[in-house]
Amino acid sequence: MPLTTARRAKRRGPRRFTSRDLAVIGVLLGIPVLLDLALIWGPTLASIGLSFTNWDGIGDIHWVGIDNYKTLFTDYPPFWPAVRNNLLWVAFLGLVATPFGLLLAVLLDKGVRFSRFYQSTLYMPVVLSLAIVGFIAQLVFSRDQGALNAILANRHDPVDWLGDPDLNIWMVLLAAAWRHTGYVMILYLAGLKSVDPSLKEAAAIDGAGETQTFFRVVLPTLRPVNIIVGVITVIEALRAFDIVYAINHGRNGLELLSVLVTDNIIGEASRIGFGSAIAVVLLTVSLGFIVTYLVQELRGGKKG
Repeated sequence: MPLTTARRAKRRGPRRFTSRDLAVIGVLLGIPVLLDLALIWGPTLASIGLSFTNWDGIGDIHWVGIDNYKTLFTDYPPFWPAVRNNLLWVAFLGLVATPFGLLLAVLLDKGVRFSRFYQSTLYMPVVLSLAIVGFIAQLVFSRDQGALNAILANRHDPVDWLGDPDLNIWMVLLAAAWRHTGYVMILYLAGLKSVDPSLKEAAAIDGAGETQTFFRVVLPTLRPVNIIVGVITVIEALRAFDIVYAINHGRNGLELLSVLVTDNIIGEASRIGFGSAIAVVLLTVSLGFIVTYLVQELRGGKKG
């Protein structure tokens, strides 16, 4: 009997990894790490390094220190309008398009008739690239042949929706929000389906109304979805490029940091060092938004 117990204990002991096991683990973990370093961290660190240089991509690389950043902040006219437009994108998608997507998800979650049809219709723009959305925006908002001016032709003179720098940013934001809303709606709809119905029933028994139940019971349980939606919204807003480039190459009121990066790196001037400095600023702004949002959400989750 003691011998049998000893054999069982020996069999239940921790399994030792063989050299083959270690090799397999090394390959499975090593390849993703190497790809991550090569495709993400490598270019990122290279951009940070190049931002302190003057290089046209062909000649010698010259170290200039922080001169690129000085020029960017003090002597590069498109920079601050691009920063303002990027912040406007974040605010509009975060405070208008995202809540509207949540509202649609709540309405569809109630089981309205033809809800599947509405979901498919509202999600359809998500499968389109922003470049295609920009092309559709031109068809709708074009001054001479746009659908909107055709509708308003009998009441107003043609409006240059995309040519007027005071108007075009709002038209582009509406087009981008049209696509973003459907994406947010699907994410929140999936989150709402996972909410335990007993929580709503308990709140109703306690006398909470429908609005109180949503804000005090349902919305807190959607915190993981809120984090995902918040990060996606910031990334969508700050990496926006296709739609404005398809309309007017990101000029005349549609300047964005991503467009300035492209213009400087692969444009006629080919100022790779200066373009890298703009890319570093864009990366810093993105990380600032995302880290701040994640910290606030995680702190709120711990308090809850």
